[in-house]
Amino acid sequence: MDNKFKFHEHITYAAAKCTELIYSLSKSAKLTWGLRHNVLRTIYEGAILPLSMYGAPVWEDAMKYDHYRKKYMRAQRLINLRIAKAFCTTSNEALCIVANTAPHHAKIRRSGKNL
Repeated sequence: MDNKFKFHEHITYAAAKCTELIYSLSKSAKLTWGLRHNVLRTIYEGAILPLSMYGAPVWEDAMKYDHYRKKYMRAQRLINLRIAKAFCTTSNEALCIVANTAPHHAKIRRSGKNL
């Protein structure tokens, strides 16, 4: 968190780490060969989701701003493209449905309600 009690640095760092992990996975998860979608989904739920949700109940209010939400949507879109093995022109909402994943900002809001 920065001096104005904003979570810009944390959100930027977490989204960048998720994106870096997804790009390293994409070397082995091609459309025609590589990891299957169930393996990619396991990696998503075991590595990427906990990384992006770290401390979410504390900074969940930051997700009401579009620029923070878009950073997480970009990272989630990358993994959803790999899980669904879809074309890059597929919409983000359709990718969430096909990959059977909830949007990150919805999961973050839900995690704050569990306190």
